[in-house]
Amino acid sequence: MNLSICIITKNEEQNIDRCLKALAPYGLETIVVDTGSTDRTKQIAARYTDRLYDFPWCDDFSAAKNFAIEKASHSYVLVLDSDEFVEQLDLSALEKQIVAHPGAVGRIRRRNVFHRNGEEQENREWINRIFAKEYFHYEGRIHEQVTPLRGAESGYRTYETPVVILHTGYDLPEQQKKEKAERNIRLLEQELKQLGWDGNAGAKDGVAKAETAGTDANARWSGQIPYLLYQLGKSYYMMGEYGAACGWFAQGLSFDLNPALEYVIDMVETYGYALINSGQEQTALFFENIYDEFGKSADFQFLMGLIYMKNARFTEAVREFEKAAGHAECRAQGVNSYRADYNIGVIYECLGKKEEALAYYRKCGGYAPAEERIRELGRR
Repeated sequence: MNLSICIITKNEEQNIDRCLKALAPYGLETIVVDTGSTDRTKQIAARYTDRLYDFPWCDDFSAAKNFAIEKASHSYVLVLDSDEFVEQLDLSALEKQIVAHPGAVGRIRRRNVFHRNGEEQENREWINRIFAKEYFHYEGRIHEQVTPLRGAESGYRTYETPVVILHTGYDLPEQQKKEKAERNIRLLEQELKQLGWDGNAGAKDGVAKAETAGTDANARWSGQIPYLLYQLGKSYYMMGEYGAACGWFAQGLSFDLNPALEYVIDMVETYGYALINSGQEQTALFFENIYDEFGKSADFQFLMGLIYMKNARFTEAVREFEKAAGHAECRAQGVNSYRADYNIGVIYECLGKKEEALAYYRKCGGYAPAEERIRELGRR
């Protein structure tokens, strides 16, 4: 098949074996570029491929990925990270799709699995990862994006492919998570500085100062800036610094953005959770004003349920959780099923409606917190 796998890596001896072992059955050319490992990453990679290269790290993920792409023998590449593991890959169907979509970018399904508050959680997303190296490359020092090469069309079409991967990169010990977020923040700030962004860094202190970007910023900067501000917010969110995250999200959302873009949807929803987690649940009620734009998904309806719940508006909270539970699909696991039902159960329990609470807890299908509430109510 006219497809090469491209991977950049550094000190990933805990993941690289699993990553390459999952790819081995498909027999695809695999390019591994090491950016300075001091552990056994290179030795492990050498068991699976002889296309192993060194690239001096220069604080630029795009530079490293573009180097890997240049080393590919085939026209089309699938770019993966070391902490991503192929779960499904139908080569015959993928080849047909590539032929049917010349000049387009293939999207793969990624399952992000992580632990939060002692509970395993999962969210799912489509990401751009398959493309012809003659037409596309990466741009951006960090959180790099697939971008048309000069002379190609500025925009591009995408299509969904029969590729599913598992991603564990968010599931890190707290210290590693903090170090990764701090590295990301440093590189993001470098990127913003390079682009000439002079927005209000003081917005790190909270949402109130985040209205400074406004229409002037819309005129002066391209779509790169709000995406980088979004990633800054995500980095602070990862560290648990929710007030700072709110400031960056608010700056990003002060631009005139397309509400259909996935990163915009995620920025809005993560902003809502950051407001709740930073004790700003009353401020979060302004999400009512954007319901018409974003309120069609289970994920947003679940978030609105939490916002209403935190503001003791229980009738509205139950309504939103029930709407979320009526969806067949969602991005964050459980928001359209057991997590929505559990929160309705909690509301009814708080209102003293024991039987109604038990009915919803029993709908949760063995969800541990619900099982605990069932046992507790049974003792009363």
